[in-house]
Amino acid sequence: MNHFSYLSPGPGHDRQHLPEPRQAEPGQWPMLEAALAVVNRDLTATLPGQDPLILMVAPSWQPLPPSGIDRDQVYVAMPDGRWHGNPVNACDPEEGDPPEPDDPTTVLAVVADAAQETITELLSQAWPICREHKIGMHPRPAGTADDWYQGETDAAGPPVWWCRGSRAGDCHDVSLVGELAATLPGKQRRALRRSERKRDGRQ
Repeated sequence: MNHFSYLSPGPGHDRQHLPEPRQAEPGQWPMLEAALAVVNRDLTATLPGQDPLILMVAPSWQPLPPSGIDRDQVYVAMPDGRWHGNPVNACDPEEGDPPEPDDPTTVLAVVADAAQETITELLSQAWPICREHKIGMHPRPAGTADDWYQGETDAAGPPVWWCRGSRAGDCHDVSLVGELAATLPGKQRRALRRSERKRDGRQ
């Protein structure tokens, strides 16, 4: 199985002897799991037939720090375990950071961004797509302007899928992350509800 990772073991460490990445155990990363379930709703709505994304854990090659907190890194991955991009639990245990982000809004934004990068790179397609402008969207805080930048502190809205619009400058929020199904045409929404009922064993 191929995994895309940008971890560097450093001098004196052989990558071949590192523990293999593994799928996260249920309940191990509850905030990340909850956020990924929300993002997977959008994946199901917009890419029918695509299996849900999963969390993969890349064990750290470093010894356990004095804090006792593992430095394992968690990635949003395709069902076969491949991923692309940065971990979603980037933290510094020595600085007292929690092992996973503890703010649901931040977690959802980070997971949505990681999911988009994995899908875009490994399926070689933009995702998700704005139905109006036919271009890829990006997760941003609600209500941000075209010149918003990552880390800006005065944008505290919930994460949305944001479209830059056309050259006319008509950027816009398309939907909350997790709510793309509501933007589908009626026929597609009905088909999605039928497939969800079938999957859940309901008629």
